[in-house]
Amino acid sequence: MTTGGRLAGKVAVITGAASGIGRASAVRFAAEGARVVCADIADDEGRDLAAAVDGLFVHADVTRPEEVRAMYESAVRACGGIDICFNNAGISPPEDGSVLEVDLDTWRRVQDANLTSVYLCCQHGIPHLLARGGGAVVNTASFVAMLGSATSQAAYTASKGGVLALSRELGVQFARQGVRVNALCPGPVDTPLLQGLFAADPERAARRLVHVPMGRFGRPEEIAAAALFLASDDASFITAATFLVDGGLHAAYVTPL
Repeated sequence: MTTGGRLAGKVAVITGAASGIGRASAVRFAAEGARVVCADIADDEGRDLAAAVDGLFVHADVTRPEEVRAMYESAVRACGGIDICFNNAGISPPEDGSVLEVDLDTWRRVQDANLTSVYLCCQHGIPHLLARGGGAVVNTASFVAMLGSATSQAAYTASKGGVLALSRELGVQFARQGVRVNALCPGPVDTPLLQGLFAADPERAARRLVHVPMGRFGRPEEIAAAALFLASDDASFITAATFLVDGGLHAAYVTPL
């Protein structure tokens, strides 16, 4: 943690912090002066990250209300309060596909991990921001919340659409109380999650990349930079927004050669 920077003196709780976008964001937030609380179910990776950023690790399954509540209570005890909630944890299991094929257990598991977790983190996190006189909530949605795909991930897409709608609702509800709530919508990002889905397979990766005007996957550090902006005072007049960081994918009708 540095003494200066865009998040100097702020306390940030990041869920899904142990890898991918969460890890890159913890590193960037700490470099910008925040005290970072790294929450995850991956204990070893989470502890290593917290040590690297001079932060705090909290084991938390964000689908469980009691663990979410305890996560924020631990952060307040250790850091004195909370200014930023980056609700980033999520899953995309290989069993997710067409609505004709996805079983109910997979559907419920994805909704719990991707949408219910955001609901719980907002429900238990926003009161701590209000106690500080305001703050920032960044919820990780996805570009898929804005587009349809013939190669469906029905449960994932529905869950991220829910995150988008919930973020708009909360951004409006708490605007005059000083709490900004925005949805961060990454495009395909080169993370362990994406590698496990299709990025490691050149043919499957190429099918996706043909639609991205920039011709490449995003990097976790690029999404972390966007999360930093939304969490910082640089975004002081931005709330209830859909913040797309997708290499132009959402706007492409004919992809540039």
